[in-house]
Amino acid sequence: MRRSEACRCVVVILALIALLHPFGAEAQRSSKVARVGYLIPSSEPLNAPMRDAFLEGLRELGYVDGRSVAIDARYADGDVERLPRLAAELVSRGVDVIVTAGDAGIRAAQQATATVPIVFAAAGDPVAAGYVASLARPGGNVTGLSMLGRGLSGKRLQLLKEMHPHGSRAAVLYNPTDVGMALRVADVQSAAQTLGIVLRVHDVRAVSDLELALSAIANERAEYLVTILDSFTLRNRIRIVEFAAANRIPAIYETRQFVESGGLMSYGPNAADNYRRAATYVDKILKGVNPAELPVEQASKFFLALNLKTAKALGLTVPQSILARADEVIE
Repeated sequence: MRRSEACRCVVVILALIALLHPFGAEAQRSSKVARVGYLIPSSEPLNAPMRDAFLEGLRELGYVDGRSVAIDARYADGDVERLPRLAAELVSRGVDVIVTAGDAGIRAAQQATATVPIVFAAAGDPVAAGYVASLARPGGNVTGLSMLGRGLSGKRLQLLKEMHPHGSRAAVLYNPTDVGMALRVADVQSAAQTLGIVLRVHDVRAVSDLELALSAIANERAEYLVTILDSFTLRNRIRIVEFAAANRIPAIYETRQFVESGGLMSYGPNAADNYRRAATYVDKILKGVNPAELPVEQASKFFLALNLKTAKALGLTVPQSILARADEVIE
């Protein structure tokens, strides 16, 4: 081969490399596996329906678990003291975004990082709790979905009154260490005053507190029981449900997991839908959107579950108005 022809070949090859390089770089970028930290206060079995909904949301957006996205999950199994360490682990592993829920989970993630984007799938009032500056413009590295805790707790007491019209004494169980729960208690107190119901509030931080509270509720001869949801009450749902049944107290909860465990009724945002929608936040953040500019969304779907077997055991006749509104009826 002549020298001039060899030079021309080299020039052509170099031109082709330069031409194809952007595509090769783009291919490398597109093949990068996104790492999503998944920080949950409860246990893996309890969270399974929510995690499935989150993964479904990612699939709907074109992500494939293990190929285009990797979920690095950490569960505290109800022990919120473990959350700061678990959050720090996720940050040290270089996750691109952290998905979490509840006051303890959000605060642990915030303490662990001020730069890694954090998406909460469930929060009460994120502005009052200080997670974000405003719903429209969160302003930091945290955004997500509110469970609209305020206002719904009062509605729960109203549903109990509708189910059992002649009651006049009610009790509330809640964990005061979660700032969002105090707001929900205030809603129940307001509703109780409107309905002419005497309300006693019982705070529970540990199993010993719970046993003392349940004993007091029995002595007070409460006719309604409202349980405010957090990782502690969820973990102890069997004990609470069994207590309500043994003392023949109509009780209402925030999630259907209590009803599946034998509880009478639950009413609240569809948590699985919130987790599914959290996937859209993750998608936008992975594509470069600043979480500070992603508005906090509020729950749009609400779920009423009813256990007819429990109602019968309590001697209650379920009003047709409640039956007609129920999204799920367990017989």
